[in-house]
Amino acid sequence: MAGVLANKTRLTSVLYFLAFGALMVNIGVLPRESTPFIRGFADLGIVLIMFALGFEENTRNFLRSIKRTWGIAFFGAVAPFFTAYFVADYFWGETNISIMCGLTMTATAVSLTMVSLKSLGLQTSNAATGIMTSAVLDDIAALALVAILVPIATGQSDVGLMAVLLSVGKALLFFGGIAVAGGWLLPHDIRARWVSHVPLIGKYGAKNLLSVSGGEHSTLTVLLMAVIVGLLAHQFGFHPAVGAYMAGLILREEYFLFQTSHAHSAYTQTKVVVDNVAFSWIGPVFFVDLGTKIVFDADMIIAIMPQTIALTVGLFTAQILSASLAARYTGRYEWPESVMIGLGMLGRAELAFVVMDIAYIQNDILNDEAFYTLMATAFFLNVAVPITITLWKPHYDRALQQISAAQHEQSTGPP
Repeated sequence: MAGVLANKTRLTSVLYFLAFGALMVNIGVLPRESTPFIRGFADLGIVLIMFALGFEENTRNFLRSIKRTWGIAFFGAVAPFFTAYFVADYFWGETNISIMCGLTMTATAVSLTMVSLKSLGLQTSNAATGIMTSAVLDDIAALALVAILVPIATGQSDVGLMAVLLSVGKALLFFGGIAVAGGWLLPHDIRARWVSHVPLIGKYGAKNLLSVSGGEHSTLTVLLMAVIVGLLAHQFGFHPAVGAYMAGLILREEYFLFQTSHAHSAYTQTKVVVDNVAFSWIGPVFFVDLGTKIVFDADMIIAIMPQTIALTVGLFTAQILSASLAARYTGRYEWPESVMIGLGMLGRAELAFVVMDIAYIQNDILNDEAFYTLMATAFFLNVAVPITITLWKPHYDRALQQISAAQHEQSTGPP
């Protein structure tokens, strides 16, 4: 039902998983307190979802586009973070809650925006590329901040300068180690000459590992990598989902380009299985379980209306302005493309809900009002994505045609 409704409304199925969880707990079908088994199953879903999100990114295109989109990612993340932080600080006056609200509203929902762009035939446009790369950078930054700030907010680390520096150092060591693995250990065609003399690393890479038995075990191999990096992240004091996302991000499609007896490529088969497991089999349990925390209460709904309105309006304005201006002046996109990028950065989905789960359910940092406010704000921002993109599409097409005609006339000269 969630999949059908998502296709009909051009919204992400995540919203409907949450809605069904909320509906079923309020009519008494599901319990308010999840059993340990379901909670563990939901935690597994987080890891799989984050790995799938990282795995679907094209690493080469991502690296190639960073130079043009860094400003969109930076300003498009800083503005929402501080907007959410100051709104939360105004209403609740607690630093930890404000930090978690800021982190929740930092990451952009790539899947929701791409579904909307694809329905309008814009999935391969310059604006789509800018949104994708900026969103990935935002997600990585948000994950790094989650890794650093959650232990501090939960009291696992002291707030002193040395403790903060230690958390930052651990994050740099972890993400730096993953970058080294992605750049030097996994590739099979490293051009640096000295690497060729290193035992094993110089001769073998991820392609050799994935091609065992003609790629028959490639899905198991990549999931094993997600688990290993997730466990490594846990040892550093971070959430395993942080490691799983990074494991997916450093895997490239080219590693799967080997001869196989199957009709389809090993990469396509692996991606299909990973996506099904993450978004159709196990991942939805996480979102439905999170939805069961939304118990309808008239007093609560009335109580959070001012906070929800302030946060939604503030984020809507800050996100569009910051991302659009950054796209125009740091990325050198045309104005119609810049506005489209700003609109496309509005959505909040998977990673936002993962942060909410970590802050509200696993660590009890958020209070009930903050949790409900973030849920309602994420819903309204997600609904705004397909509506605003569809409304802007005619102006976008017309403006780009005029720009293209003017450039053509300038290059050919007057008739």
